[in-house]
Amino acid sequence: MSFHIANLPEADAVLDEDSFAVVVGMMLDQQYGMEHAFRGGWKVRSRFGTLDPAAIAAADPEDFVALCSQPPAIHRFPGSMAKRLQELAALVVERYDGDVTRLWTEATSGRDLLKRVQDLPGFGKQKAQIFVALLAKQLDVRPEGWEAAAGDYALEGYRSVADVVDAESLLKVRDFKQQKKAAAKAAAAED
Repeated sequence: MSFHIANLPEADAVLDEDSFAVVVGMMLDQQYGMEHAFRGGWKVRSRFGTLDPAAIAAADPEDFVALCSQPPAIHRFPGSMAKRLQELAALVVERYDGDVTRLWTEATSGRDLLKRVQDLPGFGKQKAQIFVALLAKQLDVRPEGWEAAAGDYALEGYRSVADVVDAESLLKVRDFKQQKKAAAKAAAAED
């Protein structure tokens, strides 16, 4: 499987090569365009020389914020996201000996996988469900019960980044999200 989420060949190549880049992209996918969020791992690796969680966790925090803030920044809030990225890297080192794939390869069920993902910094329930769906749909990581754990994100369609496989599907997901926001806004206006 080749990723096409970042919509930039060199950034998608990093997603293909380094599983930590995929987790980093999902972490950064918050109040930021999804394709830009999934370029985060590529930006860090290009500037820092590695995406090794141990090296990122051990980096000087001020230097790492500066690296993440240089244009184009890894996120619209580069300082807080650089800190969160170091926390994520430290957790991967502490719990999984630096091997982020153990997050999903050692999960005993969909429920266990969802819990493991929710334990990551910056992953609330919805983001964790989307990530479980992404793992299933794009990496064929499907522990028993993954569909229930992922909720509606397990369904076919264009609901989230889990469904982005090319530029066209990226546009369909973006359209779906805009429709949901508009419907929520309309419902709030009626209250």
